[in-house]
Amino acid sequence: MSVQKLALLRSIDRREFMQLSVGSLAYATVGCRRGGDPAYARGSTLIMAVSSVNDIKPDVSDLDFLVFLPLAKWDERGELEPWLARSWEHSPDYRDWTYHLRTDVRWHDGTPVTAHDVKFTLDLLSHPDVNEYVFDSVTVLDDFTVKIRGNPEYRDDIVFYPKHLLEHLDPKNFSQWDFWTRPVGNGPFRFARHVPEVMIEFDANPAYYRGEPKIARVALKFVGKAGFTELLSGNADIVRGDLAQIPRVARDPRFRVYHQIYAGAKAIYWKCDHALFRDVAVRRALTLAINRRELLRILNLPADLPIADGVITGRQLSRRQFPEALPYDPEKGRALLEAAGWQNRGGGAVRERDGRPFRFTAIVHDGDGFNQMAVYVQAMLSRVGIRMDLQVLDEGLMWKRLGGGDFEAAFMWQHWGADEARTRYLGRDNPTGYRNPEAIRLIDQAVTAGDPDELDRIYRALAEILRADLPLTRLVPTTLTTFAHRRVRGLSTPFHAKPDKYMEDLWLEK
Repeated sequence: MSVQKLALLRSIDRREFMQLSVGSLAYATVGCRRGGDPAYARGSTLIMAVSSVNDIKPDVSDLDFLVFLPLAKWDERGELEPWLARSWEHSPDYRDWTYHLRTDVRWHDGTPVTAHDVKFTLDLLSHPDVNEYVFDSVTVLDDFTVKIRGNPEYRDDIVFYPKHLLEHLDPKNFSQWDFWTRPVGNGPFRFARHVPEVMIEFDANPAYYRGEPKIARVALKFVGKAGFTELLSGNADIVRGDLAQIPRVARDPRFRVYHQIYAGAKAIYWKCDHALFRDVAVRRALTLAINRRELLRILNLPADLPIADGVITGRQLSRRQFPEALPYDPEKGRALLEAAGWQNRGGGAVRERDGRPFRFTAIVHDGDGFNQMAVYVQAMLSRVGIRMDLQVLDEGLMWKRLGGGDFEAAFMWQHWGADEARTRYLGRDNPTGYRNPEAIRLIDQAVTAGDPDELDRIYRALAEILRADLPLTRLVPTTLTTFAHRRVRGLSTPFHAKPDKYMEDLWLEK
């Protein structure tokens, strides 16, 4: 990073600090009392700012958990907790799952929830005009027992819809159904009213089988990109946060910052068949040159978030079973580069080998903190004699370039949840040039593994291979940041920070 750029960043930091200090003093003088805070005047109503009505539609966010129930949920210990299903059993190969549903759950119109609703929903989601999920088969055994053949990853992700209200609707118009703006669900909150282009409101469900939620009313306010402004002005209690906004929110005594972490990561993919990155010692040297713990602080994330190399399952994440990350060790990185023939003769800024400078271009996703992360990594690599240029692209073009192998290095997400994402960039015939037969064999096993213990074993073995080969460098864990007014209680970092998914567990300070 140039001296000019550092000076500019410092000047910006000073200006922002002065502005925030003045604002904080003013707020402390006139607004710190609860009586002057409009959030407390809302009483038992919570307002969550979302971009638009589309956010409440299926498979867009977890807001459908306000109204509908999944079969089960993962708890903070990495165990599945019964929800709509009270129990289940599986075949020895973990492909056939039989679920026994609760008999005391009703739709908000009073109709009992049955196995016919489960089958209807899964058939709907696998319909060619919807094409959200694919199942081998779904069979109703009796009114409260259903047998599902297929990968069980759907259990905590899919919520279920009322057959008696939706079976006559055309799946071709699935995402445009009016039902989504006046839903009849079976979950902790029930539809109250919808004001087009303004908001949708839900009341606590007094007949909810787990007990009536402590928050009496949840209003989802449609604010476009103005969520942060709505929060600061007192017009919203919760908004999805942006990493760049964290310092300002953290200094304001009205608010708290929460981070949900996932098994994936923001990472650098190296083009392993490129002349610069073919040598695993070079990829290791580049990884050692990056201070990932400091990068967390640069991105305004908690410094104690887990950093890992390789891959982990969601269950391993919940159990804090993280593959050990390589340490920050630039001296060892320099030694590895020297041993690989990349010399820094004559005091030049960039290492050379056989007259070729170690210089490459990394493509960078243009959002979610990737720009700031790439600039930091650029500065870190320059300290060990590596010149990395940056090319910023929108997300669509990033995926296209990455998927087509048209890159030297790429800053992008390492997704590791779904089969397709699991195999796309590291599995068989991947576009990154990574070719390790044992890693490919394990990835193929992971795609079909149903036993969670077996999947954990596969991931541990695969993580060791990836930690040794480093076809990508995991930088920081994938996170979702939430800003919440301090009166909102029950959220916590890093496993219970999604208010849309855990709203029934929250309460409001009186």
